Amino acid sequence: MLAAPAVLAFTSTGACAKDGGAAMTGSKVLVAYLTRSGNTRVIAETLHRELGCGLFEIRPARPYPQDYEQHVAQATRERDSGFEPVLAAKIENLADCRELYLGFPIWGETVPPPIRSFLKMHDLRGRTIRPFITHGGYGIGNAASVLASHAPAARIETPFVMEADQERRTLNQVRSWLGQSKG
Repeated sequence: MLAAPAVLAFTSTGACAKDGGAAMTGSKVLVAYLTRSGNTRVIAETLHRELGCGLFEIRPARPYPQDYEQHVAQATRERDSGFEPVLAAKIENLADCRELYLGFPIWGETVPPPIRSFLKMHDLRGRTIRPFITHGGYGIGNAASVLASHAPAARIETPFVMEADQERRTLNQVRSWLGQSKG
């Protein structure tokens, strides 16, 4: 049995603080993101620094496999079944947050299950969501419709989209190299 997610408070000054901790900024903006290989984290941390706002990493309570192919297989099963995992932490109060920069990679041509969980567990009514999306070369798939269905009362802006497929490209290049050396 998985434990309930930890609760993080979004303070009145706009920062995400655990257990009512001190605020970091006076912004009403939050950057929340999910990353697998670190590409989305780089964008999230850049936004955090440039905007001077809160930063929150979306993580499932049960981590995905580190191995790329095992990770893809699990994500595919979850996508196909509509599974939405329990998250490691939740933001208790987004009342002061007006803008949410939401970052994630595309998994299997759609929004990853942890992002769907995040959207369902937080009331984003009246908020502006500014998505930033990374993908491995296949585009954003049905991400726009998933965001709209999971945050129907939010205003969703046009996303920033960036191809970032180094992990798959590296795996394919290593396999090609190994194939050549066996011949």
